[in-house]
Amino acid sequence: MAKAWAISGVDLHLELAGHRLRAGLEAALREAVQTGRLAPGTRLPSSRTLAADLGIARNTVAEAYAQLVAEGWLTAAQGSGTRVASTSVVLPVPAADGQPPAGTRVARHNLRAGSPDLSAFPRAGWLSAARKALSGAPSQALGYGDPRGRPELRTVLAAYLGRTRGVRVAPDRIVVCAGFTQGLALLCQVLPDVGVTKIAVEDYGQPHTAGALAASGLALVMLGVDDGGAVLDTTHGAQAMLLTPAHQFPLGSVLSPRRRADAARWAADCGGLIIEDDYDGEFRYDRQPVGALQALAPEHVIYAGTVSKTLAPGLRLGWLVLPDRLTEAVATAKARSDAHTSSFEQLTLAEFITSGAYDRHVRRVRLAYRRRRDRLVAALAAHASGVRVTGIAAGLHAVAELGPGQREEQVIARAAARGVAIEGLAGYALREHTRGPALVIGYATPPEHGYTAALARLVAAIRDQ
Repeated sequence: MAKAWAISGVDLHLELAGHRLRAGLEAALREAVQTGRLAPGTRLPSSRTLAADLGIARNTVAEAYAQLVAEGWLTAAQGSGTRVASTSVVLPVPAADGQPPAGTRVARHNLRAGSPDLSAFPRAGWLSAARKALSGAPSQALGYGDPRGRPELRTVLAAYLGRTRGVRVAPDRIVVCAGFTQGLALLCQVLPDVGVTKIAVEDYGQPHTAGALAASGLALVMLGVDDGGAVLDTTHGAQAMLLTPAHQFPLGSVLSPRRRADAARWAADCGGLIIEDDYDGEFRYDRQPVGALQALAPEHVIYAGTVSKTLAPGLRLGWLVLPDRLTEAVATAKARSDAHTSSFEQLTLAEFITSGAYDRHVRRVRLAYRRRRDRLVAALAAHASGVRVTGIAAGLHAVAELGPGQREEQVIARAAARGVAIEGLAGYALREHTRGPALVIGYATPPEHGYTAALARLVAAIRDQ
């Protein structure tokens, strides 16, 4: 046994309490995952090895592993062993002394908006594209290059965006960046140089986006939002607007045809600029997606896209499609910021799109997310009286208006008590929260194996008044 312990390969400290070995082992492993001692992705010892280390029966370990896999704490796959699930734990924010707040529960199920199902990332396809891209890349591609990005990717993106989103663009008008966040930061550097001091934003949106604009010194003008998207008659002298026209975040409406035309006309008449955040434009479920606003006024609309919702935010790949007057200025700002985005990831994405793998992946996850949304709507209709899902059938999240007498903070607390992390609409109000209580439900975020349990616990939290 000493020899087996010495060569087991993975040391694992577990304290088994109580007389029931299997229950004690399950509790010890669960506690290690909850507290973060076992990080997501950690490979556990084989059942034979751990049984030898602990001096217990192998079947006891195998049964404990199987139970924790069923609960979503662990994952098991042929050939890769048993690992800690990648989304099995959301750690609480530590208190000032570094300890978790007293009474804080760990959220096993994440229904916060803003992320795709990371377990659905096409690892095999991405690896294949990476191998092909690297083997065929010239040596110069691995050096310092054009701050706008690799020409291979910009050429592919121009064709892809024209085909799928109706964007009118040549490759030299594209600047590749590290996601929308960096793209917006680059724009904040150059907009004042073209006379933009005030920018209009939708009054429900991402607080960190509005915060970034304000921190750059731009004054914010708030645009109301209704079922026709942003209300554009209150720009109050703004020289630019930031819109989510295909699927307003978070309320879920689409900018109406009349307002799209009005926005393009406003920009042309006053020389203004529109930043079009097309964060999830590929995911429309009830009809073909609405084309990009950029096509109506290419010299006045900055189109911002990303793979953060289609693939994974960890790739840090996005792009800006720019009017001619801004292209060089943004490229210069990019060069000063970080020279250029990783050539390797750019070449891989170019190959991934060219091979057709990207289209296949988008179609596959689009169907999966549509089914998840349908299940959410059906579950709320059947088991949560008075709750209504609003907005179009699109994207990775839905807004659920709560019934009479319900409050956002109470439902969020009840959900947290059941291990579900979720956010209320009030957190996305950039000025006074004038709408009724509602939840912003990120139905795409959980891994597929955990979605049923997450949905059931959410419904119970809403129903349990």
